[in-house]
Amino acid sequence: MIEVEVANRSGAEVDEAGAVELVRQVLQAEGVTAGELGLVFVGPEESRELKRLHLGIDEATDALAFPIDGLEALPDGLPRHLGDVVVCPHVVGRRWRAPLVHAVLHLVGYEHGPEM
Repeated sequence: MIEVEVANRSGAEVDEAGAVELVRQVLQAEGVTAGELGLVFVGPEESRELKRLHLGIDEATDALAFPIDGLEALPDGLPRHLGDVVVCPHVVGRRWRAPLVHAVLHLVGYEHGPEM
């Protein structure tokens, strides 16, 4: 089972249940059937600060991914913690699904390709 711990610090109303279901669908499609991850909704200032601290870019962003275990082999009995996804509802607005999927895919090892 995929366990999703949700926190909403954004001050915005979000479809938490819909987001959790989407996360589970994406992970299932990627062959991930067990693990846990954090899903945090933040305001624009926190989004900006996280992007500045971790990526060196001083701007608010739609979503960020902080992978931990990914799909690496783990010792028996050790729970898989995929990582954390941070979404800013104020930046994504009603189109939150694509940025959420994008961030979740980063947790399982997908990276951006070369810039064209």
